[in-house]
Amino acid sequence: MSILVVDVGTSGVRAAVVRPDGSLDHVHQRPVLPTTPFPGLVEVDGAAIAAAVLELATAALARAGAVEGIGITNQRATTLVWDRATGVPVAPGIGWQDLRTVGTCLALQERGLRLGPNASATKLAAVLDAVDPDRSRSRSGALAFGTVDTFVAWVLSDGAVHVTDATNAAVTGLVDRDGRGWDPDVLDALAVPEAVLPTIVDSSGVAGLASALTGAPPIAGIVGDQQGSLVGQGCTLPGRAKATFGTGAMLDQCVGTTRPPFTARGDAGTIPIVAWRRTGVTTWGVEAIALSAGSCVEWLRDDLGIIDDAAHSAAVAAGCTDTGDVWFVPALLGLGTPVWDFGARGTFLGITRGTGRPELVRAVLEGVAHRGADLREAAMTDTGLPVDVLRVDGGMAANQVFVAALADACGVPVEVAPVVEATTLGAGFLAGIAVGTWSDEEETAGLWAPAATVDPRRDEAARLERRARWGEARSRAERTIPELSALDF
Repeated sequence: MSILVVDVGTSGVRAAVVRPDGSLDHVHQRPVLPTTPFPGLVEVDGAAIAAAVLELATAALARAGAVEGIGITNQRATTLVWDRATGVPVAPGIGWQDLRTVGTCLALQERGLRLGPNASATKLAAVLDAVDPDRSRSRSGALAFGTVDTFVAWVLSDGAVHVTDATNAAVTGLVDRDGRGWDPDVLDALAVPEAVLPTIVDSSGVAGLASALTGAPPIAGIVGDQQGSLVGQGCTLPGRAKATFGTGAMLDQCVGTTRPPFTARGDAGTIPIVAWRRTGVTTWGVEAIALSAGSCVEWLRDDLGIIDDAAHSAAVAAGCTDTGDVWFVPALLGLGTPVWDFGARGTFLGITRGTGRPELVRAVLEGVAHRGADLREAAMTDTGLPVDVLRVDGGMAANQVFVAALADACGVPVEVAPVVEATTLGAGFLAGIAVGTWSDEEETAGLWAPAATVDPRRDEAARLERRARWGEARSRAERTIPELSALDF
């Protein structure tokens, strides 16, 4: 009763088997990196993704044997368009980080439509403008659009399945407020024919057969990466939250079956999301975003050369007991939640002649931890639901100095996921529920077993004092580039 999961991230493809006890087995992965042909542009190779998906899924199945179903999880909003007859992409895919459509998004605001350049909507229009300017091929059904989950399902089913799930559809910018259908006003504004779009299905439910694989197991679960991590870390009851610290950081909190009341962003800067949908019932959540997290550690390694590798940052930071009142604001690409300031920039404050390498590295790790606390506070403000324990995954979750700093900044225990990327577990759980491996989300949540639990070391008064100091530092980093700070999506 095992589940095969295909996980397509921003930098690679992975296939793994989720066992009934919630463990991962037979993990196969390969880098498939995006390219940047010009600053601000990020493109992906759909053909390379397809080849890696088939190779790795076949390899995992060969080791594991028959599985009951397949789950798919993916980087969200990345946009692909392909020829239905051949399955070959007609243009490079546009990555979720791509900024080429900023001007389009600003122009649409004059029509009362608020779309972010990270969403799929304007990316799709840009591809169609290039390959199908009169939209004749799109209207006739010759072209197919999909986010990465849709393309993977198409590839695994030999072109028989053209679907996306509710979590991925909801971040395209193309759906209605309730996340159940395509929004005709947006389609009209962007001249996107509905014939090019996939069918929106449940996140947990059989969508078709993976006929490209031995045994043709059913495709039974599809979920965006952050929502997959939410389910994979057992955050399936209102109030439970997880944070993923990768290149950036995203904190997702389960809200329940009632949609958050705000349409675009809450007062504290969180975004409403579809957490998952099963048997037609939508579970909602909110998402808080830090644009820079692990990228700051990469900067220390690749650009400053003061650490050998990302793991080395913990050892260097442990060379001092505190930062000596040095503060770092991780705003290399601006600040997301709660202030959403694209003109903010990374900032060191409090450097003295006595500041050394350990203090600088520790300040970076603590700065990312304070951004994590920002995200937690924003989620609680926008939902009114407490986060008494924060669960974490992603590459930085393996850094003990960072996790300890996060617990101190939040003032609550931090539970570290037993796997680096819990997205795979979440996709496996949703697929397994659909085929009977597990009965429901409550049972899969019961499988949660953190690798470690880290408690805060500071008392509440000391924590609040440091949070106030952090707020002062963050405000100093804001509005560094006023022209960018004026942008809002």
